[in-house]
Amino acid sequence: MTILESRYLGEGEGRLHVLTGGGGPGGEPGPAVCLVHGNLSTARFFAATAESLPPSWRVAVPDLRGFGLSGPAPVDATRGVRDYAGDLDRVLSAGLLPDRPVHLAGWSLGGGAVMQYAIDHPGRVASVTLIAPVSPFGYSGTKGADGTLCYEDGAGTGAGAINPELVSRIRDKDWGDESPVSPRSLVRTLYVRPPLRLQADVEDLFVGEILATALGEGNYPGDSRPSPNWPGSAPGTRGVANSLSPIYCDLSGFARVAAHRPVLWVRGDSDQIVSDASPLDIGYLGSIGVIPGWPGEQEYPAQPMVSQTRAVLQQAVAMGGTFTEEVFADCGHSPHLEQPDRFRELFTGFVTSAEAALG
Repeated sequence: MTILESRYLGEGEGRLHVLTGGGGPGGEPGPAVCLVHGNLSTARFFAATAESLPPSWRVAVPDLRGFGLSGPAPVDATRGVRDYAGDLDRVLSAGLLPDRPVHLAGWSLGGGAVMQYAIDHPGRVASVTLIAPVSPFGYSGTKGADGTLCYEDGAGTGAGAINPELVSRIRDKDWGDESPVSPRSLVRTLYVRPPLRLQADVEDLFVGEILATALGEGNYPGDSRPSPNWPGSAPGTRGVANSLSPIYCDLSGFARVAAHRPVLWVRGDSDQIVSDASPLDIGYLGSIGVIPGWPGEQEYPAQPMVSQTRAVLQQAVAMGGTFTEEVFADCGHSPHLEQPDRFRELFTGFVTSAEAALG
């Protein structure tokens, strides 16, 4: 079992907290691995995964800015997810891992962060594992496998699309499950697929981690501006949700990296956060009448998130790359939490094979 310890890089609002472990006593260390959490989560969501890795592997699991024990450095959303990729660069340049190409694994928003890091630093990457990743074209507001914008101003994406009750309940430190948008309800219904229920102490840990999220226009969810287009708001320039708006977030260049690095794509068949018909997607909500005034399927369909990811990875194949897609049955947004043994076996086998290919 790998024992994790906390480390800090920097101070103040730019402080980054990182869980590190592994390497084994003496001898040559094993692969270098970095696990990256998603939106409204922290490194603790990956702690059990990291602890289950072979003890010779050296692992780093950071809290991205504004999450967990890291400082609330503001997010410049006009850079897409590059601020988060910059956080990874700080972690991977701090000597916490052996000086060798790193095996990156990113979940949800973290999937976007590792794709951006791989685009910016392809020579420092040994492999990429995408766990229920955000689409390479951001969240909501695009159509077709090529990620065509529904509206040029990104209407319907970013902070304006976030339920304000959720923000209020995080601000009020709501530990309950009375509201369907409380942090506890999100863990129970969206992070994992019902009827699966995490152990009570694990669920409590995760709820507490969500409640630690830094709130505000520079963090979660960000700022917004009015739009003449449906549904009436467009992304601002700051904050988490806006960094995922397709007017700023374009990770299609990951295809060029994936043409030369092995990619493992893991997702659940019942994911309600990232899917081709996500109930959190504005286009889908409009199509079922939850948000009035929907302009129709041709103008603003549900975003085909999974299809867009597959299209980018297939571009990599056309350039000589390979990827493996693994779909976990009866699984929601968190394969590593819902089916940890299967995920560990799959991930360790993939990394071992990729490490051997490095020579």
